[in-house]
Amino acid sequence: MPSRSESLGRKLETLLLSLLLLGIICLAGSQIVLRNIFSSSIFWADELIRIAILWLAMIGAMAASREGRHIAIGIVPRYFPVSWHRPAAIFAAGFGACISALLAWESCRFVADTYRFGDELLGGLPAWPFQVIMPIGFAVIGWRFAIDVLALLRAAR
Repeated sequence: MPSRSESLGRKLETLLLSLLLLGIICLAGSQIVLRNIFSSSIFWADELIRIAILWLAMIGAMAASREGRHIAIGIVPRYFPVSWHRPAAIFAAGFGACISALLAWESCRFVADTYRFGDELLGGLPAWPFQVIMPIGFAVIGWRFAIDVLALLRAAR
């Protein structure tokens, strides 16, 4: 049974995903209507849609890693004996944790550079707050993979 904080996190992720998707659909739809019927548009909408898609992708990836529904290659269960399944799962989760940690580190450096160089989005707003989802998302995913490794090692005892 999930803990209270885990349940709250799950609800928050689901709410954010739903709101982002709804916002993207509404904003993109309004852009289509404005361009095709009124020959105008909201000048910042396309950039905001791209930012929202980044957030949607990262929060969706965090949710997928939470539920073990991330992209995986299932070659070991199909072609190898059962005795290989747990070691392969430990290796895969460990590899995922390492790659996610590396991506979190590099995206931290990217966001820091964006801050340092004063990059702007949406007509003058600093870009780094919109990009901070990348290191947060990769760190959460890496953390979840690391927890999976520990759980698999504990179950192996």
